[in-house]
Amino acid sequence: MRRIALNVTAAAAFGLLASSALAADKSVEMLHFWTSGGEAEGVRALKDALAAKGIEWKDAAVAGGTGANAYQVLRSRLAAGTPPSGAQMHIQETLAWANQGLLRDLSPLAEKDGWRKEILPAIQSNYEVDGKWVAVPVTMHRSNWLWYNSALLMKVGAEPPKSWDEFNAIADKLKAAGITPLALGGQNWQYGDLLESVIVAKGGADFYRKIVAGDLEAIKSDTMISVFDQIAKLRGYVDANSPGRDWNLATAMVINGEAAFQIMGDWAKAEFALAGKKPGIDYGCVASPGTDKDFIWLVDNFAFFNLNDKAAEEAQNTLAETVLDPKVQVDFAIKKGSIPVIDNVDATRLDACGQKSYEDRKNAATTNGVVPSIFHNAALPAAQTGVYLDVVSEFFVTPSMTSKDAVEAIVTGLGQL
Repeated sequence: MRRIALNVTAAAAFGLLASSALAADKSVEMLHFWTSGGEAEGVRALKDALAAKGIEWKDAAVAGGTGANAYQVLRSRLAAGTPPSGAQMHIQETLAWANQGLLRDLSPLAEKDGWRKEILPAIQSNYEVDGKWVAVPVTMHRSNWLWYNSALLMKVGAEPPKSWDEFNAIADKLKAAGITPLALGGQNWQYGDLLESVIVAKGGADFYRKIVAGDLEAIKSDTMISVFDQIAKLRGYVDANSPGRDWNLATAMVINGEAAFQIMGDWAKAEFALAGKKPGIDYGCVASPGTDKDFIWLVDNFAFFNLNDKAAEEAQNTLAETVLDPKVQVDFAIKKGSIPVIDNVDATRLDACGQKSYEDRKNAATTNGVVPSIFHNAALPAAQTGVYLDVVSEFFVTPSMTSKDAVEAIVTGLGQL
């Protein structure tokens, strides 16, 4: 989730797009970074739904859970004049491409199909740039989840923690029993996931919004100091092999009983399902400590490029309509571990964790507890996100760095933008 520079100028890209020679067949080539086992199952659900409408999904998958590799490939293809039909993006990337004028205007389709009535009102403002609807939301994830191995918690006689103090106490018991308390990959965005969950837990949703807004008083507050104090505590609960580990390998540690907990978005659930594990039996899912009334969200979107080809445009439209179909929304969410971005679905088809997420989102909305993720490119532009990523990454691997040092580094970094 690092800074992503979009170095293709709109004028040059439009000229290149105009020369694109994409075959006028009934297909869409989609560039995406859904390459883990569970993610691939979600893609298969979309492929099947699209095939039923006579459209072929041509896969252009690029490994790398943050999307940085995929965006690099996308820039290269735009520069070469060979853009895909569309690409999976998070919100801030979508807005960056849209502001360069590179994305198709989907307003006529949105109007025809009533997207404003279907898509959650809380996220709609992220899809309109200069009055144009620039992408279609595919699915919603929640980042503030705590996953746990049921057998390991039973071994130390513990219940899922509701606060960070409870988590720390259980983690100390696990560590004393020779069990790794926290499965974590040593990648900046995974440190970021920890940080945003702890910010909400320590300060609440309104405090989190102040952080997103760049409120220096909030950033320099004792509350933010306590956030980094907790991050420092977590450092001692992670195994020595953490650096460089991918998120799904950290999930596998919980699945295989090598670690008790993981704080990770609900895409982790797809890995449990793929391994044949059952929620409530083999593993559990609860909100990360102290955030049971809050919902930190991110949305995967499909954005489409101007291909100057009528057949290609019709295929793009069919894909957009397909992903918002209520049945497909649930089919995809079941495989991906997410929840639908529309409400008129049969949520009873979701598993126990999915139904909990769906209900938690509704409940959080009533208390203004629904907030966008910083570290999954929903809340902040890349430059600001990068400051937080740099600081929390350095902090996590540098025991000599104090919580006050971390806060001052954030203030300094934001001030240099």
